[in-house]
Amino acid sequence: MNAPLKIVVLGATGMAGSRIADEAVARGHAVTAVARHHDAQAPARHGLNRVTADVAALDLPFDGADAVVSALPARAVLPLLPALVARAAGRRLLFVGGAGSLRLPNGERVIDQPGFREEWKPEASAHVDLLDALRALPDDVDWTFLSPSALFLPGERTGTFRLGADDLLAEADGTSRISAEDYAVALLDEIESPAHRRQRFTVGY
Repeated sequence: MNAPLKIVVLGATGMAGSRIADEAVARGHAVTAVARHHDAQAPARHGLNRVTADVAALDLPFDGADAVVSALPARAVLPLLPALVARAAGRRLLFVGGAGSLRLPNGERVIDQPGFREEWKPEASAHVDLLDALRALPDDVDWTFLSPSALFLPGERTGTFRLGADDLLAEADGTSRISAEDYAVALLDEIESPAHRRQRFTVGY
């Protein structure tokens, strides 16, 4: 059992953010869950502190945090990135990424394929730009960007998955998928035992 950490999750009520917060609390970490709106009926939970805040204001509860996880849309993060990096100085920054920039066996990116849906492109393109911006940051910024597989939906926590680098992971039948629950497991594993500092990695079945 690792020593408990203090983890801030931005966008903690979304699909990825809520599961990351749940996984962190289940592991005994102290979680500050930041969102613009919280469920007023949600019961209090040991280890979970809900904070209502507008991330754009950057008046965020980072003091004492070991790691800050952004589960926000990339289009929201990009314009705030310089200020976010400055505000979180000295802490690990982890970003819920996208699959669009992952490579296929032919060397092309997922986002550039003819079948990539037009309605996904604005956010997927923002994730591509965010990854490029992270890679251009000074060497003293401790960031990690975790890309999911092509299908990234609520599902089951199995704890069994594969990790990769810049290539899309797919099963024998060609399906590329990961549940939000297992994605959260992979992200918390990375927080507890860093293996991808200043890198992008991916997770899939």
